[in-house]
Amino acid sequence: MSIAEKYFKEQMKSDEFGRSYLEEKTKLDIEYRLEDLKKDIQGRKSPDELIEKVEDIERFVMGV
Repeated sequence: MSIAEKYFKEQMKSDEFGRSYLEEKTKLDIEYRLEDLKKDIQGRKSPDELIEKVEDIERFVMGV
């Protein structure tokens, strides 16, 4: 385990840090999924494929 990994693991023991980290990670995950969806829309994917992506994002958000 690297020094950075050890430091991160130690920081995650803090409730405040852990909560903030997970909140920001979730925001980034949603942002990446939305960007992927935008590319698919611009690429003229089929409505069924687009709806599937939207449903994936909905499931992700509901699971948070």
